Formats: sequence, structure tokens, C-alpha cells
Amino acid sequence: MSKLQVVVSHHDAEIAELRADRELAFACVKAAMQSLDDPDNRAAGLLALRTVAEAWGGLGAVAAEAGISREALYRALSPTGNPTLKTLLAVRKTVGLRLSIEPEHRAPG
Repeated sequence: MSKLQVVVSHHDAEIAELRADRELAFACVKAAMQSLDDPDNRAAGLLALRTVAEAWGGLGAVAAEAGISREALYRALSPTGNPTLKTLLAVRKTVGLRLSIEPEHRAPG
């Protein structure tokens, strides 16, 4: 008789880790927001925001906060999404973060 092993998907493990570690969730949102400035990394940033939203409150709660449907939130936080500022603010509010602006570091010249 074989022993049954419980397998947890990577996504489910990531959700659990983000839910358990608020500082990790903060760092993930910060990195995701920074990646939105880079067209080559934008898809990864949007998916990271979606994962954090799932871990902290769920997409339904974030969608309600943003005043959009859950389906619209899924589209906005998809690899080809184009979220509005209202949507981004709803995600950060779910995790308990404030939006701030900092100067872009450019080489002189």
C-alpha cells in the first residue's frame, strides 16, 4: 500500500507565504510597482500584484474596493492588463500600504 502525498501547487504555496509574512507582501508589492515602469517586466509585476491581492483579502474584496467587477480585476492584473490608478490603489489598500513617489535615479549627463 502506498502512502498518499499531499501536493501543494506553487501558486497556493506562494499565497500562503504572502499571507503569513506581511513584510514579504510589502516587498512584493513594492517590486511589482517598480516593474510596471519597465515594459519588459510589466507582465510579471501585474501578476505579482494579483498574487498579493489574492493573499490579502482576495480578488473579490479588491474588486469591490476599486468599484469594478472581479472579472475586470482579473483582466487588469493579467499579463496584458492595463490597470487604472483606482485599481492599483485598491490593491495597495488591501495590503495596507500607502502610495509614495520617489525620484528616479538617473546617471548625470
